[in-house]
Amino acid sequence: MRMLKLFLAGLCLLAVTGCSCRTRRVADEDAAAAIPVADEDSVLADIFFGYDVYNLTDASKATLTANAEWLKANPETTVTIQGHCDERGTNEYNMVLGEHRANAAMEYLRTLGVDPSRMSIISYGEDLPLDPGHNEAAWAKNRRDHFVVK
Repeated sequence: MRMLKLFLAGLCLLAVTGCSCRTRRVADEDAAAAIPVADEDSVLADIFFGYDVYNLTDASKATLTANAEWLKANPETTVTIQGHCDERGTNEYNMVLGEHRANAAMEYLRTLGVDPSRMSIISYGEDLPLDPGHNEAAWAKNRRDHFVVK
């Protein structure tokens, strides 16, 4: 009963204060509320990571190369690199892992000639999933860096 009261109090707080992220309704009819999810729109492509790692794959490097070319062709823009994780692990661990993922992308973009003063990072850890599911397919989508152009 206490958990239900805490959940309802949190839901009321969210309703009163609002949320700056998008929401996607869960298909399950028993779902009483919207689950906040990440913004999927960007002119730059996301990169994805394996479980519990922040090293860049060949596919990630190819995507970052294309992103770097766009950034160099648009020198008036800045980008925030958002590091994300799946829901497994502690919140604290996932915040650090998300930061490492964002730093890895920023460092690689720097080596490709993107001015570091045009880039910033933020980690959302597991707090802003792209897919709210609780399975490997959802987790694979959530282990990513997302690029927000300003």
